Amino acid sequence: MMKLKEAGMKYIFMLAACISIAAVVFICLFLFGSGIPAMLKIGVGDFLSGTRWKPLNELFGILPMIAGSIYVTAGAIVIGVPIGILTAIFMARFCPAKLHKLLKPAIDLMAGIPSVVYGFFGLVVLVPMVRNLFGGSGKSILTASIMLGIMILPTIISTAEASLRAVPDSYYEGALALGATHERSVFTILVPAAKSGITSGIILGVGRAIGETMAVVMVAGNQAVMPGSLLDGVRTLTANIVLEMGYAADLHREALFATAVVLFVFILIINVSFSLLRKEKSK
Repeated sequence: MMKLKEAGMKYIFMLAACISIAAVVFICLFLFGSGIPAMLKIGVGDFLSGTRWKPLNELFGILPMIAGSIYVTAGAIVIGVPIGILTAIFMARFCPAKLHKLLKPAIDLMAGIPSVVYGFFGLVVLVPMVRNLFGGSGKSILTASIMLGIMILPTIISTAEASLRAVPDSYYEGALALGATHERSVFTILVPAAKSGITSGIILGVGRAIGETMAVVMVAGNQAVMPGSLLDGVRTLTANIVLEMGYAADLHREALFATAVVLFVFILIINVSFSLLRKEKSK
């Protein structure tokens, strides 16, 4: 009876894995089947390197959106990754138990806040703050970067903290036995030992930053032009799709599917790059 149950669970798990793989394959087929023909109609070079997005004139250049996604994501990484990793280190090895009981639920709660709530916070708080401090309209690359930097914190902190706590205590105790201070033991022994998990947290955070739509739409300005500074408005690939898909038709609609293909490849390249970097560091 026990062997029968084990065999049954084995096939259930295998079925779940196959369904997951099939879902990814079907999504890829749908995206590429809908987007590649549009790229060929428009011209791959004109589509990827064009700087004008005017669907009424059949001009479909997404270079401003590609640049916008890169700038906003890079800004989120610069802001969110250092804060997230340092917070995880504090919570794993420096935080008092009573304070940890308060911080941990608060960070978990941040992960469950809807994107539109973050966007509303950015619209009401961050946009006026950036406008008063730096000028401009306030809806800019800088504002979107700050917003996304805040949004990716829970993912990075939770993953990095779990990785740090998974490092055997013998590593830390051995460093102390050799005369290292608490801080030196943490930063020179524990953090390098947990770098694989920390890198995974960064990858997940970057993936959320790239794929975020609603909050970016509310604070980035949504201007389909090449940005000249951090205070200029920008439109990302995700924002371009969500803003125009509701009324797009014919070639315009196909061009939006092609934009989704570019976004998919963009995310894939970043994930593969991080994975290769992690493997290189682990050698």
